[in-house]
Amino acid sequence: MQRDHVQFRLDDGRDVAVRRVRDPRARRIKLAVDERGVRLTLPARASLAAGQAFLHEHRGWLAQQLAVQAVAQGAGLLRDITPHLPLRGVDLPLRWQAGRTTALELQATGGLCCTVTANAGTAALQRALRDFYEAQGRADLGRWLPTYLPGLPRTPRKFVFKRPSGQWGSLAPDGTVALDLALLLGRPAAFEYVLVHELCHLLHADHSTGFWQAVEARFPGWRAERAYLRSEGRALKGRLRQLLAG
Repeated sequence: MQRDHVQFRLDDGRDVAVRRVRDPRARRIKLAVDERGVRLTLPARASLAAGQAFLHEHRGWLAQQLAVQAVAQGAGLLRDITPHLPLRGVDLPLRWQAGRTTALELQATGGLCCTVTANAGTAALQRALRDFYEAQGRADLGRWLPTYLPGLPRTPRKFVFKRPSGQWGSLAPDGTVALDLALLLGRPAAFEYVLVHELCHLLHADHSTGFWQAVEARFPGWRAERAYLRSEGRALKGRLRQLLAG
């Protein structure tokens, strides 16, 4: 069977990638939507123009099926279907396009673009999403650390992003700071507070009065961000769990 991908624009302006498969066993043109995306099957003698016309004729049905599939999958990360992704407290529009690599990028317009290869499955999409969030997190750290490192007894050994079920951050005895990847889904000030919290543990290993005084001196708005994480944290962690499937 011959396979390729084409871009098709729906009436709402959204572009979706369509897997076009020429199957000698097919007797008629068929359009299907499943967890892998959109598939257009062409019989051996059907022209590409006939396939394109079939897409246009059924574009309303296609949009409806994409919506049904998204609901059925519980708002997970679905190729060519997921229309938005959370980043820094905002749901950004997501555009899908075919390409030679699978990667997610933040565009100058403020939206997101996910490039996917022809054979990219759910695991590849999830790796791309995790890599994207981690890169964005490291970019935030690069902006904030010059403000908070001065005055500390030592510099953290390294920063790692994890997906803990409970705490938002931790400081290991070797100086490694672990941060929850779900922080990238929430508002930036909450992420910044968690960073300051963990850095202050380089000064005080416990949560003594001295520790909270150190946090207060560096980040006076910490109470509001702690309250935000207590009220919204479960939803943020749950959303990331949906996107990365467990």
